[in-house]
Amino acid sequence: MFSEERREKILEVLKNEGRVLAKELSDALQVSIDSIRRDLSSLEDNGLLKRTHGGAIPVTEVKKGPASNAVRFGEGSKYERAIAREAVKYIKENDTIFLSGGGMHHEILKHLPDYRLTIVTNSLVTADALRGKDNIDLYVVGGKVKSSGNMTDALVTNLISQYSFDLSFVTGGGISDRGISTATPEVAAFMSAVGKVSRKRIGVFPHYKIGVNAFANVGPVSNLDVVITDDDAPRDHLSAIEQQGVKIIIAAAENFKTKTETE
Repeated sequence: MFSEERREKILEVLKNEGRVLAKELSDALQVSIDSIRRDLSSLEDNGLLKRTHGGAIPVTEVKKGPASNAVRFGEGSKYERAIAREAVKYIKENDTIFLSGGGMHHEILKHLPDYRLTIVTNSLVTADALRGKDNIDLYVVGGKVKSSGNMTDALVTNLISQYSFDLSFVTGGGISDRGISTATPEVAAFMSAVGKVSRKRIGVFPHYKIGVNAFANVGPVSNLDVVITDDDAPRDHLSAIEQQGVKIIIAAAENFKTKTETE
């Protein structure tokens, strides 16, 4: 069964049962749990479901195609919020930082300190969120604009080599002892280029991306200085990453409830 067929089946089960469990899907579809995790991550990125610990539930409004910015950049999960609060502790006054346009990056924006900073981005959404902030010198590197507002083509990949960053925050489709990975080769090439011009690289990966190997490899985990995840992350995969010389920080997600959970 091809990945697209699996994902259609997952959505069918979700529609009929109101939730899906990764372990049950793995058994029913006779594929690895990592394959199911990749499927669920891809479906969530496209706004077709909401990941939960061990599975997924429907989103409020299911629709085909990429998620709207309102869905993708809405209120972050308690996991993303906890990771973001840990991540911004590495920011120092007058740092030059690279931030892209993923959901995890958008959550970091909400917790930026009031220091004087220079921020470079390849995302129109990130740029729009930051423009007008008096303490931030904002630069946008550009190329062909995707529907998400991100630019990751060869032009922007070449442009990024002209910069130098004190700090970059790295996320993607997954991370394991095999490396950092993402959905497409062009995004992988861009992420790799950013890493090469960054003095410090902080990986920000919620638990459902730990142990996952997405399609395109960005580079080895040893390219990262730190990986920040949440306390639902699988410890065996974290241990394998840590053995490659990467510091692991676990953010206590249960301390940060979303607005829905507190109502």
